Amino acid sequence: MPRPKKIRCLQFRPDVYYFKPQGIPLRMLEEVVLEPDELEALKLHDVDGLEQIKGAKKMGISQSTFARILDKAYKKIVDGVIFGKAIRIEKIQYEY
Repeated sequence: MPRPKKIRCLQFRPDVYYFKPQGIPLRMLEEVVLEPDELEALKLHDVDGLEQIKGAKKMGISQSTFARILDKAYKKIVDGVIFGKAIRIEKIQYEY
């Protein structure tokens, strides 16, 4: 039985949810999906300048999990940029 997924503290809400190469219709592009926790980790580490330990603490996860999330996010972004794919940011589903 797999371990239950830990709830992560996500505070960043982007204004834009798609990035794509200019001049190519979206329907003609492959898509890379960036998950909300991946975007949050990127923001904390690269925009806010937090070290992995501090970023992990803000998200309520371990440093090793934070590092794995960052690695996945970087690989997805590089895949989109190098191979000309659209990058879609998955919207957070809030439960009220």
